[in-house]
Amino acid sequence: MTTGPIPTQGPKPLAGWRVLVPRGGPWGDSVAADIRAHGGIPVVAPMINFAPTSDEEALERALAELAAGRFDWVTVTSATTVDVLSAHQARIPPNTRIAAVGETTAAALLAAGYRADLVPADDNSAVGLLAEWPAATRGVVPLRVLTLRSEIAKPTLTDGLTEMGHDVESVVAYRTVGIPVAEHVVADVASGRINAILVTSGSVAEQVQQQLGPVPEGTLVAAIGPRTARDARSAGLRVDVVARDRTAESLVDAVARVAAQRADS
Repeated sequence: MTTGPIPTQGPKPLAGWRVLVPRGGPWGDSVAADIRAHGGIPVVAPMINFAPTSDEEALERALAELAAGRFDWVTVTSATTVDVLSAHQARIPPNTRIAAVGETTAAALLAAGYRADLVPADDNSAVGLLAEWPAATRGVVPLRVLTLRSEIAKPTLTDGLTEMGHDVESVVAYRTVGIPVAEHVVADVASGRINAILVTSGSVAEQVQQQLGPVPEGTLVAAIGPRTARDARSAGLRVDVVARDRTAESLVDAVARVAAQRADS
C-alpha cells in the first residue's frame, strides 16, 4: 500500500504530465482513466501483444490430459494464460488444483469461471508461489504438475518444482511479440514531451529500451514491481521508481507521488 493520501485539493498531482501507457485493451483503458483522474494525460501506445504458441499441438495435448484429470496441479502465471484457457474452452476437473501466481491472475481465473486454490499471500511471483507450495500441498511428493507459460518466461517455477521432486510438464501457452510504436510517440519521448513511462513487465521493458531508449533523464521510468524493475535494469533500462504493490493503481500512484514531490520542490 502507498503511504499517506494523494492530495485531492488544488491542482491534481499529474496535471500537465503526459504518461505513456504501454498496453492497450481493457487494462490500458483502465489505467488511462486512472491517470486522467490524477489530472494527467495518458498516451496509450501498446508495445507488446500476445500470439498463439508455435507448438499448438503440444498445448492441445496438454489441455486434453488436463481435462482427463491426469495432473494434480496446474500453475497459471498470467491473465493472458487464463485467456488461452478460455479460448480453448479448457476443462479443469475438480480433482486438479489450480495455483495462481498472484491476485490479478486469480481474479482473471474467477472471472473466466475457474478457481484459484493457491495464491501467494505476500510475494506475487513464481518465487512466492514456490515458497508457499510445500505447505499448500502438505509436503506430498511427487505430484504431477502442468506449468503453462509464455515462450519467453524464465523457468523459475518449472525448475523449482522439479527440484522439489515433482513430475513437471512445462508447456508454452502463448508468445509475446513486440509492437512498433508510432513515430510521433518515439519523437515525443526523445524530445522529453513524455513525462513518465509505465513499465509493466520485463518484455515491456525490453521494447521500451529497444524502441525508445535511451530514455531522457527527465522522463520518469516507473516499474510495477521489484521483479519488473530487475528485468528492466537487466535490459539496460533505467528505473526511477517502483510501485509498492504489484497493481496498476499502485503504479499510477507512485508516478503521482513523484510528480507531487517535484511540484513541491
